[in-house]
Amino acid sequence: MIRPGITFALWLAIAILVVLNDFVGDTWIAASLSVRAVEWYKALVPMPYVAMMAIIHAGRTRGERWFEASLLAALLWPTSTMLASLLYARLAYEEGLEAFFDRLGFWWGAPYPLLVLVLFVAPVVAGWALAGRR
Repeated sequence: MIRPGITFALWLAIAILVVLNDFVGDTWIAASLSVRAVEWYKALVPMPYVAMMAIIHAGRTRGERWFEASLLAALLWPTSTMLASLLYARLAYEEGLEAFFDRLGFWWGAPYPLLVLVLFVAPVVAGWALAGRR
């Protein structure tokens, strides 16, 4: 069954973690690592948390409409998390859109698209994995 409240609450938890992780990466971690290593830190650390939230979401939305519920999360989580990250960068560091979209440059090895991909795929995979179990 589709539960938009659960989808929103879990997204809020993910967005808070991503923004706090970006803050830690930009302040404490950036002092001791290279820019590339900080970017990898900011992309890789939230991934297990996203997977855990996707499993929780799949468990709460089991039923005959599991695919619609997981698709709702798969479409909302990446876009809204990117918006939260953009707002953080804009408000904290007055970065423009160009600097934010540079984070999506997979052609130069930016890891941020990997996080966006996990945000998109994790709810569907977790929903599919738990759909057969009843």
